[in-house]
Amino acid sequence: MVRRRCRSSPGFTILELLFAVGITATLAAIAVPQSLRALDDFRTRSAAQYVARRLATARFQAIRRSNAHGLRFEADGADYRMSLVADGNANGIRTMELQHGIDRTLSEAEALAGHFTGVQFGILDGVPDADGNPSNGPDGVRFGSPRLAVMNADGTASSGTLYLSGAGRSQYAVRVLGSTGRVRLLKFDAVRGRWVDLT
Repeated sequence: MVRRRCRSSPGFTILELLFAVGITATLAAIAVPQSLRALDDFRTRSAAQYVARRLATARFQAIRRSNAHGLRFEADGADYRMSLVADGNANGIRTMELQHGIDRTLSEAEALAGHFTGVQFGILDGVPDADGNPSNGPDGVRFGSPRLAVMNADGTASSGTLYLSGAGRSQYAVRVLGSTGRVRLLKFDAVRGRWVDLT
């Protein structure tokens, strides 16, 4: 009579399986927050680039049509909605004339969060303004009380800064230089504690 030896089938012990699961969980715990921060930064940067393009479009239209164009920012709770506007009577863009239909609204008002989840106009606590001075509140639209970023037909513009923040503490700014109408994109480097020009 021939006896066959039983071989144990290759596989994992419960200890090896628990060890592998533990390593996977540890790596996931490290990777997920990094991925979420990177996604938040990507969204906030994309939103800032989108706003910068809208301003550049308004400037191009103003020069091309010899007529002031710009972006209007209307309060919407703690955030703002923006729309493209144009001068209707050659005396500049004015809030009252927009309300009476003299100056024209060229696009529907839109909120950033509708395109970029978690992004809004605002400056985070502890972040200085783009000049390095302490920020005087969380308001992200710094274009004077009418909240109008106006691009003039001669290439100049109203000076101001738009601050955009993400849900994960990403902070960007879109700055308009009045004398040239140039639009600059900046990012706040939290490690070095200063703004970095990305343009």
